[in-house]
Amino acid sequence: MKLAHFDLYRYSLAFAYPVVLKGATLRHREGLLLRLTGDDGSEGWGETAPLPGFSDESPDQAAEQLRRFAGSMMSRGATGDWVDPHGEFARDLDRIAPSARFGIELAVWNLYVASSGRTLPELVKPTPRAVVSVNGLLSGSPVEVLEEARRIREAGYLSVKLKVGARAIADDVALVRALDAELGSGIYLRLDANRAWGYEEAAEFVGGAAGVRFEYVEEPLADSTRLPEFSREFGVPVALDESLVGMELEALEEHRYARAFVLKPTLLGGISRTLLVAEQALRLGVTPVVSSAYESGVGTAALVALAASIGERPVPAGLDTYRAMAGDVLEMPLNLPAPSVDAKEAADASRAVDVRRLERL
Repeated sequence: MKLAHFDLYRYSLAFAYPVVLKGATLRHREGLLLRLTGDDGSEGWGETAPLPGFSDESPDQAAEQLRRFAGSMMSRGATGDWVDPHGEFARDLDRIAPSARFGIELAVWNLYVASSGRTLPELVKPTPRAVVSVNGLLSGSPVEVLEEARRIREAGYLSVKLKVGARAIADDVALVRALDAELGSGIYLRLDANRAWGYEEAAEFVGGAAGVRFEYVEEPLADSTRLPEFSREFGVPVALDESLVGMELEALEEHRYARAFVLKPTLLGGISRTLLVAEQALRLGVTPVVSSAYESGVGTAALVALAASIGERPVPAGLDTYRAMAGDVLEMPLNLPAPSVDAKEAADASRAVDVRRLERL
């Protein structure tokens, strides 16, 4: 099979409620979908959606990179190198922006899947897990957080995440303590500060929350270079997220103190890059946690495939942002929000894109 054609589309999906990222309030999620078509009629879709406040590239810059790279691939034959994280094709992608790399790579992997008769999870790993657990996301006022926590507990979620850092330290401590009591011992609690605190503020939070059972606190410090010191001084399990963006694989060795690496392919730079970081994390004894950056169903299904394939034990994935979408680009939206998602069902659903909801570029 050889590549015969590509199409580039833009989408704009309304959020079900306002989403605040880095102080900006978003009411729509905008992104790009790339469709690659083989000379045998097979198709592969990929998603590129720079995340406002986190991605350096603009949608227009990403679109131009997608056009150039996809255009250079026409008439090339499909080979196993396309889907080899250590291969030459993956290295060629290093020269484009992270979100564009994810879009190109996902389209290529999905095209390879379509021509080989396998599912995307099976392409990532021959024997993937059938089901992926989902980490529930809590937001809103303290009353809303605790009410949602009850619903999440009753729905059967095994893990939840709470954003901290936007309130006063004492208020965050009080909420985390109340949430710990509400959830009980059967649900893991993850915290995410998004680099909101100085060292002393983070220390104050940790002291106030002593005795609370949480899996880790994600990016607690505005100055991420002090994370190793902070972890050692207070014995706090921490997770890296933004700190991983642009980091060389060799540099991950310096962060073996971390409890988890949060892997967002849109920000890290695609499937291969995510798999290589996960491989290194497991070697260091760090838990890789696949997580979304508010992608549509096309990108979210790829995250499900990665979560189903990475490591030997199941780890709840950060896919609950999908609940923020009021609609999707897929003909049949994914079965989310839910405590878990079927990997094959998600992969199958992601192949049927409703082009009527897209704008051709």
